[in-house]
Amino acid sequence: MAVAIAGVGAVLALADMDSALRGPFTLFFLLAAPGAAIGAALRGLDPFARTVVSVAGAIAVDLLVAQGMLAVHRWSVHGGIVAVTAISSLVLLLAVARRLRKRMGKIRSSR
Repeated sequence: MAVAIAGVGAVLALADMDSALRGPFTLFFLLAAPGAAIGAALRGLDPFARTVVSVAGAIAVDLLVAQGMLAVHRWSVHGGIVAVTAISSLVLLLAVARRLRKRMGKIRSSR
């Protein structure tokens, strides 16, 4: 359900649709996408610590994207959504790749 809400928020923001749900769903996407990616990378922490670090990391990613876009005078809503999506996807991809590499190492060492 959360993935659907975040996806709808990103689509509403990118498509520039007029809807009362556009703001809350987009804000949810901007917090959930980097938060989920950071949470996936921090599997070793207990659930409460991982939640706190994920939320703080999501806010930090959003603020750094906004600050970077403002610094180079390229601020746009679409650009911010795309940048947050790209960073979140990269973090998630790196976490999955690290997990697969560990799993492959265990398989090779057991032979």
